[in-house]
Amino acid sequence: MLIIPVKEGESIERALKKYKKKFEKTGIVKELRRRQQFTKPSIVNRETVLRAVYRERVKLSMSNE
Repeated sequence: MLIIPVKEGESIERALKKYKKKFEKTGIVKELRRRQQFTKPSIVNRETVLRAVYRERVKLSMSNE
């Protein structure tokens, strides 16, 4: 449960903005979307390897310039 301290005289819009920011940082929505569909562990591993290869290529291209 998120607790947002609201100062006296603070507008509701401001408190809502704080709540939305804190909610986004917790990553609840992202986790729910991830859990909606099952992906096999082998596919997850393959994606992480492909991301690492891509990052490595970008680093090399940046260093060569």
